[in-house]
Amino acid sequence: MAELHELDAHDQAALLRTREVSARELVDHHAERIARHDADLRAFMTRTVESAQAEADRIDVAGTAGEGFTGVPTAIKDLTSTAGVRTTMGSALMADAVPEVDAHVVRLVRDAGLVSLGKTNTPEFGLSSYTDNDVLGATSTPWRLGLNAGGSSGGAAAAVAAGLVPWALGSDGGGSIRIPASCCGIVGVKPTRGRVSPGPLGSDWNGLASDGPLARTVRDAAALLDVLAVPQVGDSRFVGDVGGFAEAAGRDPGRLRIAAWVDPYLPGIDTEPEVAAVWEAGVRRLESLGHEVERIDNPFPPELEPQFNIVWSSGMAAAPIPEQAVPVLRQNTRYWFERGGRHRAAELATAMQFLEVTTRQVLTRLAGYDAFLTPTLARRPQPHAWFTEADPVESHHRELLFTPFTAVYNMAGIPAVSVPFGQADGLPVGLMLGGHQGHDRTLLSLAAQLEAAEAWPTAPIDPRP
Repeated sequence: MAELHELDAHDQAALLRTREVSARELVDHHAERIARHDADLRAFMTRTVESAQAEADRIDVAGTAGEGFTGVPTAIKDLTSTAGVRTTMGSALMADAVPEVDAHVVRLVRDAGLVSLGKTNTPEFGLSSYTDNDVLGATSTPWRLGLNAGGSSGGAAAAVAAGLVPWALGSDGGGSIRIPASCCGIVGVKPTRGRVSPGPLGSDWNGLASDGPLARTVRDAAALLDVLAVPQVGDSRFVGDVGGFAEAAGRDPGRLRIAAWVDPYLPGIDTEPEVAAVWEAGVRRLESLGHEVERIDNPFPPELEPQFNIVWSSGMAAAPIPEQAVPVLRQNTRYWFERGGRHRAAELATAMQFLEVTTRQVLTRLAGYDAFLTPTLARRPQPHAWFTEADPVESHHRELLFTPFTAVYNMAGIPAVSVPFGQADGLPVGLMLGGHQGHDRTLLSLAAQLEAAEAWPTAPIDPRP
């Protein structure tokens, strides 16, 4: 019989409904998992076990456990404003910050009855594709301690993969849900731009970032997206359709035409042979499922990268950081802060226009395809020290070597899902499914079909040395 933490959120909710387990028992079980394993993983920046236990007791007394997902544990990324709970954003500058306002996604999760066990680790201000900071340190993938969980939702992904919670909230401005999903061998979904509200205080001014789910199964990721994708007053990018993601994960996608590419869009960067082999296996599996898969050259031009960097660094430069506090920032953060400060308003406007026009042109050429297939990452999980910050220019180069596929989906505002399709040398290798704007449901249907057809490797029950 499976232990509680081996079950996905759907199966945990089923046990709550039949009263085979109480909400308090479920919270206590996952809290014990955190206490046992998180010293090695460093997935949680802040634990909220006592408040979670109190909420679970309230749910049990009210008799609402198992109504929907009421009573199922979760966790919130430490970039996400959570009223009354320390929210550091991975920065020593904010080590003691406690917001007064919940992000809409936090409220939506609470309204759905989910019980948060704490805030998960993230790099400083979510800037990097690996998770490390001066508050807690680096987060490991449970597959091999000492290898980074990826970023910036690394704590959330590690917590889900290790069974500390069945699902968690992440956010993604350049791959920050999909990168750690691949490193930790789980499912990560970046929704269509505007699908999930950044409010009430957050702002997606550049159209790059979105909150989204991390889970061990496609059906869990889809159900959590149903919870998050609710339009809020004041949203300026609302997509126009609501719900149905869990339903989509349960239906056949039909025969799709899929464009597949394996080479990065940046010159001088290659995909590891071991990763390319998993991608090739993914192509064959999709073909065996009846889809038409066409191998093409990467359609995105390398000229996107320098313009993306202008937008990315300008966002960091706009952060309200006093001049005297800048030396407290990590070296990589200072690099982006200072680089962004050198750009003029006209350069930013030009860069944003370039991203929009260029990605529109690419997607127009891809209009005949229903979905896209690439590796999620060009390399397998890397040691913490590989992501050196001693030389920020070299650090940035290594991040491009690691993750040259994900950011173009943020530039284009289109949905993408990382699925844990394969392994290489005992480490997870994710494949990324992308699609056109608003076609999140198609991707979830396709991901669920892959999940049913392929015996995906599951994350280890206990973190491995």
